[in-house]
Amino acid sequence: MNQSLVIPKFENLEFTDKIKSVAARLKDPSAQMTVEGFSGASRALFLAQLKKNLRRPIVVLTADQNTGEALLGDLKYFFRHEKIRDIPQFFPTWETLPYEHLSPLTEVSGERLFILDQLMHGKCPFLVVPVEAAMQCVVPKSVLRKQVFPLKKGDSLEREFLEACLVDNGYTRVHMVEGRGDFSVRGDIVDMFQAAYSNPIRVEFFGDQVESLREFDINSQVSIREIEETKILPVREITLTPEEIERAVKNIQAFASKNDFDRVQLKEVVDRIEHLGGFAGVERLSPFFYPEKENLFDYLSEETLVAVDEVDVVLAKCDQYEQLIQTEYENALDNGEIAAPPEDFYLTVEDVKSRLSSARSLSMNSLKLSDGDSPNVAQFDIHPIPLLRGKFDSLAEYALKWEEEGMKAVIVAPTKGQVRRVHQLLEEYGLEMGVDKGLISSGFQIRGMGKLFVAESEIFGRSHKHRYRRKPKSQSFQRGFKDLRPNDFLVHVDYGIGQYLGTKELQTGVGGGEFLEILYADDEKLYIPMDGLAYIQKYMGAGEANPPLSKMGSISWRRQKSRAKKAIQEMAEDLLKLYATRKITERTSFSGNSIAIEEFADSFEFEETEDQLKAIDEIEEDLEQNKPMDRLVCGDVGYGKTEVAMRAAFKVVMEKKQVAVLVPTTILAQQHLNTFQERFRNYPVNIEQVSRFRTPKEQKEILAKLKTGEVDILIGTHRLLSKDVKFADLGLIIVDEEQRFGVKHKEKLKKLRAEVDILTLTATPIPRTLHFSLMGVRDLSVIETPPSDRLAVKTFVRKFDEKIIREAILRELDRGGQIFFVHNKIHSILSIKELLLKIVPQVRIGVAHGQLREHQLEKIMTKFT
Repeated sequence: MNQSLVIPKFENLEFTDKIKSVAARLKDPSAQMTVEGFSGASRALFLAQLKKNLRRPIVVLTADQNTGEALLGDLKYFFRHEKIRDIPQFFPTWETLPYEHLSPLTEVSGERLFILDQLMHGKCPFLVVPVEAAMQCVVPKSVLRKQVFPLKKGDSLEREFLEACLVDNGYTRVHMVEGRGDFSVRGDIVDMFQAAYSNPIRVEFFGDQVESLREFDINSQVSIREIEETKILPVREITLTPEEIERAVKNIQAFASKNDFDRVQLKEVVDRIEHLGGFAGVERLSPFFYPEKENLFDYLSEETLVAVDEVDVVLAKCDQYEQLIQTEYENALDNGEIAAPPEDFYLTVEDVKSRLSSARSLSMNSLKLSDGDSPNVAQFDIHPIPLLRGKFDSLAEYALKWEEEGMKAVIVAPTKGQVRRVHQLLEEYGLEMGVDKGLISSGFQIRGMGKLFVAESEIFGRSHKHRYRRKPKSQSFQRGFKDLRPNDFLVHVDYGIGQYLGTKELQTGVGGGEFLEILYADDEKLYIPMDGLAYIQKYMGAGEANPPLSKMGSISWRRQKSRAKKAIQEMAEDLLKLYATRKITERTSFSGNSIAIEEFADSFEFEETEDQLKAIDEIEEDLEQNKPMDRLVCGDVGYGKTEVAMRAAFKVVMEKKQVAVLVPTTILAQQHLNTFQERFRNYPVNIEQVSRFRTPKEQKEILAKLKTGEVDILIGTHRLLSKDVKFADLGLIIVDEEQRFGVKHKEKLKKLRAEVDILTLTATPIPRTLHFSLMGVRDLSVIETPPSDRLAVKTFVRKFDEKIIREAILRELDRGGQIFFVHNKIHSILSIKELLLKIVPQVRIGVAHGQLREHQLEKIMTKFT
């Protein structure tokens, strides 16, 4: 190493100067350094300052995807804090098992290809990589370079050439672009949705020239902004061009011949490659498609610094992953599958060590394990934050102490509401501390820097895992015409039920345009212009049978409409007295939002969606009226209906009234109890449940407290509607999934609706309930915006297969998740448990079913959650 770079000893330097010294030593191409003593999110601050001083690409290896995403979150905050313009990026794993018959998600492949292209052109200054992703071979540079097609405004090229380019790169031609990997052509306009981009791109031609490039919204199809250039990247990491197919078939046949594989299996694989164009799990055959073996390290420039986060943990993970690769390879061979040897597809532990030793590298460790006198080891004096969870008084004491010691403290809170809440609390206690919007995993203090950071979750006792996957901004799911396909059925307000045949370009006496073509009975057709869509809607019928087509011009459709109107009138008359009673009934209105309500709202650990906020505002407005509320909140599972309900419950409880939460199942009651208790734990609210998870004696005690007003929120199944359940002052009933209650239970609810506020939550409203809401008889709030971190569910229908079950369980365990295995027969459920223990002996399995005793079932579910 160049000794001229060795400036003052590390122990004599403060934090910032020590980083400058580390950066100076790392300018040596053969530098191998170790830094130790990190705590909390401090390694992200170190890396941010190192990036500012080193001015060269940095790649950080982490032990797994979750650790990498947490580090990336910390880096995003500290890059902004240090005013670094570069944005740290993430190279994800496939999230599949080695040799599995599944393809990675399109957005995962797109993000990986985007990063590889950036690296190939030296445009990725900071990258976080889970070591599993680094061990797996990637698309060789020579292949990717041929597949990337740059496109600029003003380029001269034929539209047909662009179409061919998109097809070669794995894009699918569709009528209207809806998902990643789609493209469509309409006259001189080509729409395409690249896998790595948040929004699709619209290319408009004028003759053979690209006149404009614009991003557009996938839902409204309206342009967002104009861009000057883009790059067309492949949809997947394996693109089946004629050249790639020929190479793969040749390599597979040679490999099968050499290893004496079954001819039937060989023919099946070759046929799928030659004729299917792309199939699930084709990526596992990657080595047969590639002309040479390359990995992520081959994409890195010589200037790149490779930092390893907890080197011992990373190498241990390498060893564990190598064993998994070998096991899955042997399983594939035992099943007679064509599988490339691990050495052609993955790096070994020794390969990784060799790559690190030959690169300019930096090891980062939490513990101080090295000799502090070594010139290649820098040790930092960084300490964790004292335990503060739920103890703002303790924070105040520490804040005064830190102020005396000259330490500058910054509280980092993830949302504007939480920032505002922290400011209010600091003012109440007369404290002067900085509050910044952002998200860090945990706090730390640096004595030598005179600064400390506190994560808001460390004060209020909540934490939230954020995913940093590139994805579109949260937007409403558009139902109806967006999902319309040829042969779907439509209903026209004047002509009845017809069958949609597609769109057609027509010329009329007043001009031309695009029309919807609809087939009616007797082969009659109706053409609807695009500005006439208000007169039609998609047919949604009960059952799977196709409806009969209406005959145009006949009176049968008018009769059907007349009968429907009559039925609605009869239904309305049946409920007229009930809802008239509600309208004339008056109750004391709830007061406006207090500071406590605002604090409760600000303590929500997630970012509310627009639809959630709208629903919350509508419910608060209802409660502040002097009429009883009857509102239906409709939204998909996981869209945040429970938080909306808890906001309403908190507002009611603050007025010293009681809340009943009615749920259809015992398990759901327990889940709601856990959720409510966790959310309300910092407030003096007594929450109980009555269900078969409680003994008769416990239920009797709870109901006695309920009658005297000692219980504020009671959660339960239909047991809540029993005669012995008496509330001291009931103010709100929250009904979860009303459609799952019986007729008798609904009759009881009908009577209650005239007396108290009702809030109904549902993902699938029954037609009558929904119709009342749409008519205005019941108020309706719709939550159709998915949370920003919600991932799509992938569903596969497969034949029962032990190998597939094992792969699915191992994949979920590898990402740190849990598994529900649903079996339909109680008498054989234990044999299924034995089967699972046989194929995945390392898992812990609990068995739960409806015939277990209450406390047994509760114990198992508690262990799982």
